Amino acid sequence: MSPVENLRIATRALRANKLRSALTALGIIVGVAAVVCMVSVGAGAQAEVSEKIRTLGANLLLVLPGARNSGGARLESGTQPTLTEEDATAIRRELANVQVAAPLLSRSMPLVALNRNWKTLVAGINADYLIAREWQVIEGRAFNGDETVSAAKVAIVGAVIVDELFDGRTSVGGSIRIGNVPFTVIGVLDKKGLGAAGRSQDDVVFIPLSTAKSRVLGAVHGTTREALDFISVKLADASVRPEAQREIEELLRQRHRIRHDASSDFRIENPADVLTARGAAVRTLGILLIAVAAVSLVVGGISIMNIMLVSVTERTREIGLRMAVGANRRDIRWQFLIEALILALIGGAAGAVLGAVAAVAIAWNAGWPVLISPWAIMIACGFAGLVGVSFGLYPAQKAARLDPIAALRFE
Repeated sequence: MSPVENLRIATRALRANKLRSALTALGIIVGVAAVVCMVSVGAGAQAEVSEKIRTLGANLLLVLPGARNSGGARLESGTQPTLTEEDATAIRRELANVQVAAPLLSRSMPLVALNRNWKTLVAGINADYLIAREWQVIEGRAFNGDETVSAAKVAIVGAVIVDELFDGRTSVGGSIRIGNVPFTVIGVLDKKGLGAAGRSQDDVVFIPLSTAKSRVLGAVHGTTREALDFISVKLADASVRPEAQREIEELLRQRHRIRHDASSDFRIENPADVLTARGAAVRTLGILLIAVAAVSLVVGGISIMNIMLVSVTERTREIGLRMAVGANRRDIRWQFLIEALILALIGGAAGAVLGAVAAVAIAWNAGWPVLISPWAIMIACGFAGLVGVSFGLYPAQKAARLDPIAALRFE
């Protein structure tokens, strides 16, 4: 008997019991959908984490002020103003593994442009900060040396500021007021999206650090105008991070005259560590869910075997009749194998579509990129077909071994 004829007979047998066939394929549908969904969601989450790490800037370390003690209690990090612009200059000048060391001083302040106002983060920086963060100015220009030294009233704004204060139109050359001080917008930053803390990195205004100290922010921490929020250190290569971190710590301890037995009045962090840990957690969860989905596929395979055994019992007389008119055991075996394979492949196809739709919905709600892997779909469907053949083999063998005479007499 030709394969086409076997396929036609198997299809007709499955169509005769549509509901039972659909319920049998349901386990495969759930398993394949779960595999495709979890692989796609995991890939999207990893891509989102990678993008956030990229927007932080490559090979970046943050040097943050220490914590102050008050009444015997240790306050939060940054409450002890211990970092200065001279510290940043020393790090950049004396350490060979450091490309730039960019100080930053910031505070949330109100902005006014024409008849609009907006409150956002105003940060005082020098030109090195944009290099450290790999931030591009897409309109206008960055600060020049004279503006940084002379405390010029110029500003570089993020995309959110352009939308909120200038209706998305070109803002270069426009004026904004930060607090009570007028500034001229000289540049617009490229979009960076959400940061690691979930806050938009585009909702920011950068002004020269000297301007921030003398005209706008002043003594933010209530102690000295020299205190910084943090120093961004861009390294020459990621492989030197441990050595560079040790060198920065030694240099700053020496500059701050800290005794050997005393703890540092600052701390050094890799901002990508949190995101990397988050990516590892997502990857581990994805593997766990894929393992659960694989169990669902196996359960679906057992369901196929169960139904095929029932089908063999129900169609014993049919099998005997087919053998009596010339069908051999191989034809009978192939008929039932093809039925099991069709159930598995239909379940695999439906599961792939369902998994892709679920992955798109989850990624859209989470704000992740949608990455549906064709390889995941092919592997999941291939595994579903393998499950169908594996669990359909025993019922097919049982049907092929029936004695034709006993089969014809079966009631």
